Amino acid sequence: MRLYSRSAGDGVPVVLLHAFPLSSAMWLGQREGLSGVCRVITPDLRGFGGSVLGEEEPSLAVMADDVAETLDAEGIERAVIGGQSMGGYVTMEFCRRHPDRVLGVILADTKASADPEAARANRERIAQAVTEHGSKILLDELAPGLVGPTTRERRPMVYGRVRGLVQAAPPAAVAWASRAMARRPDSFDTLRGLKVPALVIVGEEDELSPRADAEAMAEAVPDATLVTIEEAGHLSAVERPEAFNRAVAEFVRNLG
Repeated sequence: MRLYSRSAGDGVPVVLLHAFPLSSAMWLGQREGLSGVCRVITPDLRGFGGSVLGEEEPSLAVMADDVAETLDAEGIERAVIGGQSMGGYVTMEFCRRHPDRVLGVILADTKASADPEAARANRERIAQAVTEHGSKILLDELAPGLVGPTTRERRPMVYGRVRGLVQAAPPAAVAWASRAMARRPDSFDTLRGLKVPALVIVGEEDELSPRADAEAMAEAVPDATLVTIEEAGHLSAVERPEAFNRAVAEFVRNLG
């Protein structure tokens, strides 16, 4: 699978994997703000944006292998691999399946634990609802929680952009990704085994993957830095791109 990808800049390759149910369009602020520091590569995960869904069964392993093939196509042996929310799940799966290709890890507003049964059931409910009725359930139930209260109250254009990205998500991709996330394993052993540095980022107002999840990941990784983005929720990269970019830029500069 050759994923559609947007890139900017030169230097250390940094792959950023988008949140659910968005696309690489969410990384506009990172492609603009980090291109002077590194080579920012932002693929659309399968089914989203410009990437086709394919026929494979829902699986994070499939998504991680897609990213490896994207590196192959770009002629890149090793890269910093990072992601927000669902992109973080794919990042941890990539570390499990392709550890020799990882220069560093960025985990933003995500968690290493597997879904409990209630969360898995809810993901299946959403998958069925979008398949039958389209994206309305995402706008009603999911979109408000993707950003923090500060963004909802003071940054209406940012929240409107997020809602637009959510609305653009193809129902088949949403259902497929929901089921893939529901099947993901616990990743704490993977984090404990990391041989490279990790940057863990969390929005101060993130209610979906709160600071406790970020602290648990940072404690598991042998060499981790934890950064909190103030006045941001689950999509900290979109809500406070300058602060997010500062953290990533410092991390990338210190890798050498």
